Amino acid sequence: MKKTFIIFTTVIFTFALNAQSHFSTQSHQAQVTNVIAAPGANNDGSYFSTGEDGFIIKWADDNTGEHYQFTDVGIKLVAASPNGEDIAIYESDGGSVNRVSVWNWRTLNRKYQKKFNDSITSLKFSAKGNYLIIGTASVDGAVFVRTAGWTVVDKIKANTGIVNYVNTSDSEKTVVFYSPSGTLSFYDLGTGKLKQKMSIVNGLSQTVMFYHNKYFAGIKDNTIYVTASGKTVSKIEAQNPIILSTSTDLNLYYMENDGRGSYTIKMLENLENDQISNPRIVKTLRGPRGASVISAAGKDHSYFYFGSQNGAIYKTEVDPSTTTENLAEITENTYSKIYDMVPYESDFLFLTSNAVYKSSYDTGIVDKLSSTTGQTDICNYDESSLILWTKGYRNPVVKMDLDIVGVGVIEDEMGELLATAEATYIKMDLDKKTSVTLFTPENNIQSLKVSSINDKKYIIEIESNMYVNLYDVENNKMKQIYSGAGVQDAILCNDGNMYIAKSAATNPQVPLLAVNINTLETVPIRIKGNVSYALSTNGSVIYGIYLLANENGALSTYVYSYNTATKQMSNILKFSNEDSEAFTYLNGNNLFTNIGKNVVYCYNLTTKKRISFKRSASIPRSVTQNGKRVVILNSNGSISWCDTSSERLLADWYFTNDAQWYEF
Repeated sequence: MKKTFIIFTTVIFTFALNAQSHFSTQSHQAQVTNVIAAPGANNDGSYFSTGEDGFIIKWADDNTGEHYQFTDVGIKLVAASPNGEDIAIYESDGGSVNRVSVWNWRTLNRKYQKKFNDSITSLKFSAKGNYLIIGTASVDGAVFVRTAGWTVVDKIKANTGIVNYVNTSDSEKTVVFYSPSGTLSFYDLGTGKLKQKMSIVNGLSQTVMFYHNKYFAGIKDNTIYVTASGKTVSKIEAQNPIILSTSTDLNLYYMENDGRGSYTIKMLENLENDQISNPRIVKTLRGPRGASVISAAGKDHSYFYFGSQNGAIYKTEVDPSTTTENLAEITENTYSKIYDMVPYESDFLFLTSNAVYKSSYDTGIVDKLSSTTGQTDICNYDESSLILWTKGYRNPVVKMDLDIVGVGVIEDEMGELLATAEATYIKMDLDKKTSVTLFTPENNIQSLKVSSINDKKYIIEIESNMYVNLYDVENNKMKQIYSGAGVQDAILCNDGNMYIAKSAATNPQVPLLAVNINTLETVPIRIKGNVSYALSTNGSVIYGIYLLANENGALSTYVYSYNTATKQMSNILKFSNEDSEAFTYLNGNNLFTNIGKNVVYCYNLTTKKRISFKRSASIPRSVTQNGKRVVILNSNGSISWCDTSSERLLADWYFTNDAQWYEF
């Protein structure tokens, strides 16, 4: 094997976000995680909701939402600055991804980002907005970020330990922390010294201070505890309670849920001499149950706001009511999600949850080709057939023939062809296409693609990040090419080798392997990188992405090429942060990638020039090209149209529930 050369012709990008939000009544596509009032001098009744879909939606008083996706993982915590513009979010996949970032909501530009090794337990702007305070699940505890310049500052002269709640006085002279071990600690923000520490109930969640920070409340074991001056002054049992109040409230509002669709909003009123009233019913509601039960809630001076597990948003007035109200949903799911797309003839095919449709930018006409059975991914097999499969499941892999069943040559009694109009009618009436199950995977499918060598078609299939299989469609034979932990992607090249992208943390400790599909001889490719993924090829040159850590452990993301004949590697693009979800897509001389998440780049491999397509309200997930038309599939199932002659985005389209396009 020849020596591998690293040629650094890298173009380094720093990304400034240049995108736009969308306005609609569409709900979140996953569980709502937070609902908070929008601070600021306008007092216009707006509020924010966040979700596991990575979206933040700013809802106006007229129930119209301004949608924007900030991350491709869930938003666990959110904090709004008193300046009325900045939004801080904590995004996490529940594992290795733990990031805090700050965004200007008006411009949608990111102002700050920091990656943490530990999970984040609290997130709060100080009362005047001079600091962003981040509580962590580590012994180091709270991190203070000065918002003037966004620098980490040393404000507390001791490790605070794990902090589940943070609040400051209106003057920002004092900060208070709640530790799950059961302590309230008050620090002087000027000197950083401890002023007072109180022992209270441990293990409280949904913690909040109210009535000018006099009372502290939280929930433990379906019981609401209210403390004052370190003493428990009220202890109330409650069914599945959610605390609604914020630190600006004089009284404590909370909601109970009986699990059968009945919700009760109650209030604990502050009284004289550190006393709290018995629960007083504010209103009773009939609302969602089961999979759509309320998962997050908040309030302002006029309304209670609720978010559900299925992404819906509800609201009701704060004013008390003696009659049971139906909890009114303000969201409408008018759009149908597009899961995947491929070029077809001079148009494109789009896969929804139950059908394949043909359409194009130039006509906008939607033609339903066939019903499907819930598959989430498609790829072209040949000019007249598709492969359908489902990512993350063991569902069968199906080959669908797009030719019309039973049409062929249509003749009347005289042997003459029927009129064109009648033949067209018969074609439109035939919804089902011929399909055959090729195989059923033994494990969940991670990725699948069609490839060919010597004019013979194969399916490359990866299961459970471990098994790389090659399926011979013509002979109906499956062959395991490689097994090992940390597999990310695989591609077949003209030299008879399958190239497998993997983690370099597993043996052999390289990010790329070459495996002969006949002999199974495995050769490590000695290139840099902690992990490689997202492979594309023209048959002789491989294009992919790898992550590389510097001496401090910080990861950068590179788009690279590897020539299978010369054994040379070249870096093409670089992003100075980690982007483990980026893709590559090769069409002729155009290499597309969304490295950095917020822009799709089209890099011409011949001229070395690039153009970029700004993102829509949702993060780009994949791209495909047919002729001069390029279509970007976004994470929320919408599409964006562009072409390779201009950086101008032509249109953003959503697919409606009645199978029509809606353009933003």
